[in-house]
Amino acid sequence: MLIRRTGHRYRDVESGRTIDIWFPQSNSASKRGCLAEKVGLICSDFVAVTIDSFDSPPASTEDAYLRLHLLSERVAKPNQVNLDGLFGLLPNVAWTSAGPVLPAKVEALRDLVATEFHHLSVLCIDKLPRMADYVTPTGIRIADADRVRLGAHLAEGTTVMHEGFVNFNAGTLGESMVEGRITQGVVVGPNSDIGAGASIMGTLSGGGKHRTTIGQRSLLGANAGIGISLGDECIVEAGLYLTAGTKVKMPDGTVVSARQLSGQSRLLFRRNSQTGSVEAIPTDSSRWGGLNTTLHRND
Repeated sequence: MLIRRTGHRYRDVESGRTIDIWFPQSNSASKRGCLAEKVGLICSDFVAVTIDSFDSPPASTEDAYLRLHLLSERVAKPNQVNLDGLFGLLPNVAWTSAGPVLPAKVEALRDLVATEFHHLSVLCIDKLPRMADYVTPTGIRIADADRVRLGAHLAEGTTVMHEGFVNFNAGTLGESMVEGRITQGVVVGPNSDIGAGASIMGTLSGGGKHRTTIGQRSLLGANAGIGISLGDECIVEAGLYLTAGTKVKMPDGTVVSARQLSGQSRLLFRRNSQTGSVEAIPTDSSRWGGLNTTLHRND
């Protein structure tokens, strides 16, 4: 797939280092403006970036930003784009109310914008900005834009509540309720619910390579967690953290490691309140009722 886009780039004036690039979906030469540029700490220009193949890793900061945009624009789904070496290409940036600058320039920026009667706020210091500042997908709701990073893939009908979090190269494939954490590399299928405080193991920390997925019409209960994939119409009860090594008692009395059940459909995982053992029993999505379709129209 050959993709060529025009982006508006901010660079640090002193070092010439690229800070960020915005690629408007219209692919036009659209310019941004901010106080950091007005006071001379950063400069801007237009840059054309070409990606010949998603199979090759990003070659520059500009290339990396375009790949993140394409994920959030739904041109590509999570794990379909090679992001090897991404963090090495992205500078750490202070994302401020006056525009993005290198962290070492925050104090200088504060002094320079004082004459503009601007009270400087530093929103975060990170390699990745908020998705909503660069891409605003249709048909979604995000209660707190700080909790969705550029590179997140949010399908039509997705609602991300205040405590929900979606990392880059992760997200949803259909109508979904996200009140927990969808970490890097994780994909959630249509009509599934990630309960409040729930967590899904990704691939960034600990060297893990398993890409966790959740199928359709599944529920990850409040404060639950998984390190295995769930198939369709699965439920993990509230508060249960299911790692690959968790011992699970099956209906026939046998005990298996949870990794042996990874990706299987129509299973309810629960902890027996009397014995403390983790159990798996047959179920379907009727047990939890599914999503509120009116809530996820998002029109």
